[in-house]
Amino acid sequence: MERQGNLSINSDNIFPIIKKWLYSDQDIFIRELISNGCDAITKLKKLAVMGDYEEVEGEEYKIEVYASAKDKTLTFVDNGLGMTEEEVDKYINQIAFSGATDFINKYKDKAGDEQIIGHFGLGFYSAFMVADKVTIETCSYKEGAKPVYWECDGGTNYTMSESDDDIRGTAITLYLNEDCLEYANEYRVKEVIQKYCAFMPYNIYFINEDKEEEEAAKKEAEKKEKDKVIEVDTTQEDELVGDAPKKDETEEKKEDATEEKKEERKPLNDTNPLWMRNPKDCTDEQYIDFYQHVFLDFKKPLFWIHLNMDYPFNLKGILYFPKINTQYDQLEGTIKLYNNQVFIADNIKEVIPEFLLLLKGVIDCPDLPLNVSRSALQNDGFVKKISDYITKKVADKLTGMYKNNKEDYEKYWDDLSPFIKFGCLKDEKFCDKMTDYMLFKDINGKYITLPEYLEEGKEKYENKVFYISDEVAQSQYINMFKEEGMNAVYLTHNIDNPYITHLEGKNENVKFLRIDADLADNFVGEKLTEEQTKEYTDKLSEAFKKATGNDKLVVKVESMKNENVSSVLTVSEESRRMMEMMRVYNMGGMDPNMFGAGEAETLVLNANNKLVKYILDNPEGEYKDMICNQLYDLAVLANKPLSAEKMTAFVKRSNDLLGLLI
Repeated sequence: MERQGNLSINSDNIFPIIKKWLYSDQDIFIRELISNGCDAITKLKKLAVMGDYEEVEGEEYKIEVYASAKDKTLTFVDNGLGMTEEEVDKYINQIAFSGATDFINKYKDKAGDEQIIGHFGLGFYSAFMVADKVTIETCSYKEGAKPVYWECDGGTNYTMSESDDDIRGTAITLYLNEDCLEYANEYRVKEVIQKYCAFMPYNIYFINEDKEEEEAAKKEAEKKEKDKVIEVDTTQEDELVGDAPKKDETEEKKEDATEEKKEERKPLNDTNPLWMRNPKDCTDEQYIDFYQHVFLDFKKPLFWIHLNMDYPFNLKGILYFPKINTQYDQLEGTIKLYNNQVFIADNIKEVIPEFLLLLKGVIDCPDLPLNVSRSALQNDGFVKKISDYITKKVADKLTGMYKNNKEDYEKYWDDLSPFIKFGCLKDEKFCDKMTDYMLFKDINGKYITLPEYLEEGKEKYENKVFYISDEVAQSQYINMFKEEGMNAVYLTHNIDNPYITHLEGKNENVKFLRIDADLADNFVGEKLTEEQTKEYTDKLSEAFKKATGNDKLVVKVESMKNENVSSVLTVSEESRRMMEMMRVYNMGGMDPNMFGAGEAETLVLNANNKLVKYILDNPEGEYKDMICNQLYDLAVLANKPLSAEKMTAFVKRSNDLLGLLI
């Protein structure tokens, strides 16, 4: 008997909300309906464990998705526990009353560890985001239960009656609206299933109904063609005609089996993903294959962490440390969040610590508190505990590698360091755990810790850390350091500027200086007298300012040990950092003098060098200006590139100077 009624809605005018605002992505309805089917199967299996249902031997639990572009329909079929008329009335006609929640409350203490995906009861109604009409045909596992047919056109009215289909399970058919016909396309539906349902716990099959009909019609036509009676001339002699040869019965069966094998459908998902297995049962090859398949990154990861926790919360997953080409690759990873093998979203910052988003991996936590749409998380203390646990496991893996396999740790350091430094900036607990395991690559290619560097240089440069940010541009300074037996470390990544500021804050007396920040006393030989310094500085300042046309040029004169070094350009560390900050924050139009960064560069001239002596001894010399400009440009080139105009002048001047030798 047909029954009509109004949906009992716990919120006024909920359908426009569902259609436009409930879910962040429209295609998520496919995930919701398949998840509901998985829930129905999980419930049935749990009832079987408790003895309330006897399973059919050999039956495959599955979800089938049927699409028909011709009929503009999309149908989801599961062979779970189904629903009675009363259950349809309770769980479908009363929106926002969760069947999954009610089921858990009823059976939570009875048996089994299998989890229910749904929590809010609105998943089914996500169908109305794309459909003008939705029908349900369902039959409960309960003995004597009558099958139910339910229909709703997206308003608050529904029709419910007895169905003819008495097969256990539920079939939900969506009659797609004109704007959403893409969801009747085979490739689009498969794409969405791969996005959200690639690892759901029961096999998911896709059936293109239009193709099935075409193939069925084609087979029927071929069969009729074979069955045609061939007319034979009966006037011919019987011995010439004989009986038509018959196929061996075994041969026919083989052909039928081969045909069935060809038609056998393959599931679209992997029901036992790698992260759900025991780490002891997983091989390196499987970890690498999984990484390359899921993240489409065909470079092998450096290493990985397999998370497997049951208490105080259930969490499983795999975190991969990718190999990054820092010159070309963006420092941005992908952490896929799952709830009971159902994809929720990428890079949920409430669960995944921000610095870990540089990694790639999957995390599956059935205990996560999800909001009504499952597309975001409620930020509470429980979620913070999960985040802290993940951070701890990553720190434990790294420190364990340092202690037990330092050779690999050093080998991976260049790839790991941006991630670890970012973690130290973002997470105080992580920073505290990693403090003793931070490495620096020194001028000789050796990896050392900060305490080791400071101990090594305490006599020559106490509490100073010299660093290289550009090996090519700063090569002259590197050679000077090597000649003097001094050490420096490479800090060439963008993260290093904020990181060294962070280190200076944690190590009160330690100061980081770029290798060109100041001319250390170690490079200076016999000190000039005060009178000599003043005389040479005045003369050379006047000469260089006049030659270069730069009245603000700061000149300093030193007596260096190496006579072959004529000039170097030093840049105040504070001024340089201020100017870099201005560039980062797009403050290039502001006057650097406002922050004391205007006079950042100092030209240091070597009083022991022949060319510098020539300028001092020949204030009116013919080639004085040419040599001044050349020495200045050489100092700049050892520090940074020249502008196009100045480079052109430098090349011409170099040719002119070479011409003087002929």
